[in-house]
Amino acid sequence: MRDNFGRSDYIKITIYGFALTALWNSLHSIVLPLRLLDLVAEAEKNTRLGLLTFTGLLLAMIVQPMAGAISDRYGSRWGRRRPYILIGSLLGILLLPGIGLFPSYAVLFAIYCLLQMTSNTAQGPYQAFIPDLVPPQRRGLASGVKSLLEIVGGILLVRLIGYFMGNYTADGGSWWLWLVLGVLAAVLLAAMLATVNLVKERPAGDNQGQRSLGQTLRRSFRFDIKADRDFIIFLISRLLIFMALATIQTFTLFYLRDVVDLPNPATATADLLIAAGVGMLLAVYPAGRLSDGIGRRPVLVFSGLLGAAGILVIFFSTSYGVIIVGGAIIGTAIGAFMSSNWALATDLVPDGEEARYLGLTNIATAGGAALARLIGPVIDYFNRYGADLGYQVMLGACFTYFIVGSLLLLKIREPR
Repeated sequence: MRDNFGRSDYIKITIYGFALTALWNSLHSIVLPLRLLDLVAEAEKNTRLGLLTFTGLLLAMIVQPMAGAISDRYGSRWGRRRPYILIGSLLGILLLPGIGLFPSYAVLFAIYCLLQMTSNTAQGPYQAFIPDLVPPQRRGLASGVKSLLEIVGGILLVRLIGYFMGNYTADGGSWWLWLVLGVLAAVLLAAMLATVNLVKERPAGDNQGQRSLGQTLRRSFRFDIKADRDFIIFLISRLLIFMALATIQTFTLFYLRDVVDLPNPATATADLLIAAGVGMLLAVYPAGRLSDGIGRRPVLVFSGLLGAAGILVIFFSTSYGVIIVGGAIIGTAIGAFMSSNWALATDLVPDGEEARYLGLTNIATAGGAALARLIGPVIDYFNRYGADLGYQVMLGACFTYFIVGSLLLLKIREPR
């Protein structure tokens, strides 16, 4: 563990998160919903979007722990993490043009799934930088910086992407989509180069070669139910909170289009996400610092309950101004949750298996995001029986996710 960890090192080990969040927030919230309107029937848009992203996220749940476990065991002269970040990023950049290249839902489905696999090949090892390199007493701060950069990545890129895609049409304005994909590829490339060149990993230790590749892969998803009790509760709680977040992110554009009846839902979605992002920015850094002082659980429980309050604000109003306020409240809750929750994750992982266990958090992160997509058919089903009834059911589900997810954390015995 490095004891000379400097201020600039916080940025070096987390800058890649900026690019990942910019990429996936833009694709999930704006690019893919609008792209699907070119390819599927109006009445099936929520179902097809849910199926597409659910399948890709299931793949992410599988790939990320496996990539993390391999990087824990097999290093190189570059270290245990950076080679995977390099390879995963380059493959992802090559796949991005496929989102706009083919007028076929089936091909878009395949490209999206491959993009999830390559991205998570990089993300699993990347996430181990904090337990690898940051002193334990400063991991709350490092998690706050990580979350801060992720939020900034989402805010800066989502607003720009929202503007570009607001001008997009499949007939005469398709070049806007190509501009968007080019911007996302450039950001991913820049963050990857910065990470590979600036992060100084320790040489691979004695773990290298202790197990065969087959043994490593078989152990990727192994739990000890008794020893890992707190980590399993942590995963269930994180899954529920991320189900709420992913549901809001995925179906906001259609909600604003169908319920609030806004003329340009892409731009409005970007504005709402920015309002949420501002709330995140205000909360994420102080929440990380606070969790270093008073513990992770108090910050996490409060953040979950605050998220539920934001859902209630949106539930009882169709005014766009009020919805923006609700989005800001939810953003504040998610910002506090992200930094303190990741700090708790780094506290709970065992030495020598940091990337595997943090990759297993993707069972909750991607799993929650994947399960959230299953509400797409539910929305379409209930909308057939009442105007906007499906969206009311969606908000009720998000409220439940926040409440149960936050209260579960009371069962965790927080490490000292």
